[in-house]
Amino acid sequence: MLFFATNIMLTRYALARMPLESGFLVVLVVNCLFPAALFAAELPLREAPFTWDWKSAGLFCVCGLIGTILGRRMLFDAVRLLGPARASIFHSTAPVFALVGAWLLVDERLGSFEIGLMALVWVGLWLTHPRAGSAAAGQITDVAFRAGMIAGLLAVAGFGFSNVLRGIAMRAWHEAALGAVLASFTALLFQVAVTRDWARVREQLRAADRGALWLYIGCGICTSMGAISLALAMTHMEIALAVMVVHTTPLAIFPVSVFILKNREELSGRTVVGAALVLAGVVALPFR
Repeated sequence: MLFFATNIMLTRYALARMPLESGFLVVLVVNCLFPAALFAAELPLREAPFTWDWKSAGLFCVCGLIGTILGRRMLFDAVRLLGPARASIFHSTAPVFALVGAWLLVDERLGSFEIGLMALVWVGLWLTHPRAGSAAAGQITDVAFRAGMIAGLLAVAGFGFSNVLRGIAMRAWHEAALGAVLASFTALLFQVAVTRDWARVREQLRAADRGALWLYIGCGICTSMGAISLALAMTHMEIALAVMVVHTTPLAIFPVSVFILKNREELSGRTVVGAALVLAGVVALPFR
């Protein structure tokens, strides 16, 4: 959750310094190289020999296409259109899709206590959203809000269903870092294939300052570590619950908005109550 929340905040500043078209390619390259380095460093330390699983590797690749191209790419657009706090709201509702996907694909069922905690978290997330007609909600145009809503919904659908595939792969093949490499490399190949104006991308990269590149590199490291941490969490708990914990990004986003960004998005006491409910749901989870 902390890695993904940090990525959302970095995205805000990265988008202001370098266009997403070229920046997203930088993120995908880092998504391949950073977990590959982790895998190479970890491999000699293993007690058991490395084994290859074609089915799980294929699931990681499909996960990369859905989660990175649909989920993360749309999240960048949601941050640009709605701002980091509102985008974090969408990011936090991905467990809804993960819950449905885990039920349909692996028959994963949650009890009444777990469902109640998820409901508590979702109510808290709803409270943290700026109310209609408020100053915070009125800072963007209606067109941008509608476009941001569509981007946000596509993002959470991509995150939710891709995480189910990640959880299925991890149950048979405990390769979190290598799985992240496969997922990101597949997404990079797809992005390279659909990119047409390479001259503009090269120009954007040449014109970008070093700080902009480092911001996108930071986004790549954070998203890689977030994906790896989530995959490891899924080996210890249900897929939907792991996704729920990871996507409670407002717990980190809103304090930053208040204390560092000086309340620019006009977060209120209603936000604090919502964040408290989210935190209560997460804290109660281990006591089930």
